[in-house]
Amino acid sequence: MEFDYSPKVKDMQAKLLAFMDEHIYPNENVFHEEVAANRAKGNAWVPTKIVEELKPKARAAGLWNLFLPKSKRAPEGLSNLEYATLCEIMGRVPWAPEVFNCSAPDTGNMETIERYGSEANKDEWLEPLLKGEIRSAFLMTEPAVASSDATNIECSMRREGDEYVINGRKWWSSGAGDPRCAVYIVMGKTDPEAPRHSQQSMILVPADAKGITVIRPLTVFGYDDAPHGHMEVELKDVRVPVGNLLKGEGQGFAIAQGRLGPGRIHHCMRSIGAAEYALELMCQRLNTRVAFGKPLSTQGVWRERIAESRCMIEQARLLTLKAAYMMDTVGNKVAQAEIAMIKIVAPNMACQIIDWAMQAHGGAGISGDFPLAYMYAHQRTLRFADGPDEVHRNALAKLELAKHSAAARAVEMPITRGS
Repeated sequence: MEFDYSPKVKDMQAKLLAFMDEHIYPNENVFHEEVAANRAKGNAWVPTKIVEELKPKARAAGLWNLFLPKSKRAPEGLSNLEYATLCEIMGRVPWAPEVFNCSAPDTGNMETIERYGSEANKDEWLEPLLKGEIRSAFLMTEPAVASSDATNIECSMRREGDEYVINGRKWWSSGAGDPRCAVYIVMGKTDPEAPRHSQQSMILVPADAKGITVIRPLTVFGYDDAPHGHMEVELKDVRVPVGNLLKGEGQGFAIAQGRLGPGRIHHCMRSIGAAEYALELMCQRLNTRVAFGKPLSTQGVWRERIAESRCMIEQARLLTLKAAYMMDTVGNKVAQAEIAMIKIVAPNMACQIIDWAMQAHGGAGISGDFPLAYMYAHQRTLRFADGPDEVHRNALAKLELAKHSAAARAVEMPITRGS
């Protein structure tokens, strides 16, 4: 069993760390100040100049489209295990992944189009996404039903001749607030009478198609995440060509199984990066603050929390890297237990460590003067995104019980995008 990173990964890590030190960390406040200035002018939903200025530099440094394995259109793509370590570094600053064209939901959407789209689909949408010319959104969750069970989805996709007519309302459509968002991947029902897991399909929908209305941005603990955003979107008699359907009718669940595994690796490794950053901030604060006559860092409760934080981070990292390794070597289906475990473990771990870091900072920890409150909001949201904790725990328990059942049967992993 090998616990060291390969020379290739070490080289990529060094490049990325240097880029973060030179370009990302010094501009953390610049990004937020620019969004605030745009908001004060009346429109926060515009791309930031700082991110756009950094993209060519990332590309020149060979830090572009790192997430897409085994693609002729992105030969620089890494394996899940190789990319996971870079995700951790990017995850320290929430807006950093976009600089490298590695931000969600674009990464998952690009992989979906690469794996399941036609060559015409790839020419129209994948190529400009890989170049960073456009953005995308993924529309699955619906306000009217409990979308933690994706079979509840009601959005209809009815075929009429050479077109599908789509009607439905979606929300938590992350990325749909960006004015560069040019395409949606929409999950809906093509055949309500089909078997339960064969009713759903996925289709590419141009964001400017007639009948689409972006109703409002949703806030996450008061944050609207502009200019990215999480939007509520109505689709009313939206017509798209039959050729935009991905893989075929009734294949929505199969596509989601392929899409969500890598996405969960990315989310979890970014969570680990956020937790590392929070631990650093906590230690720095505790070393410089004195209360009741001695430095906070010498007080027992804080030493316990520091030690516990380090243990929790290392455990989560090893589990996530194991899941990534298994996905690369034996596939998502065999790795389904590990994929469920990391989605349970990593966001909960990050929430706890960030919570302790906020506590160490006192009132400053929940202010906008430090990134901790925003980090906490993001990590707490991940306990819903790509499925709530309860769904993953239930699936994991089924797998465990099946080992001890005389009538063991296959357990399908959840296809879910929140509640």
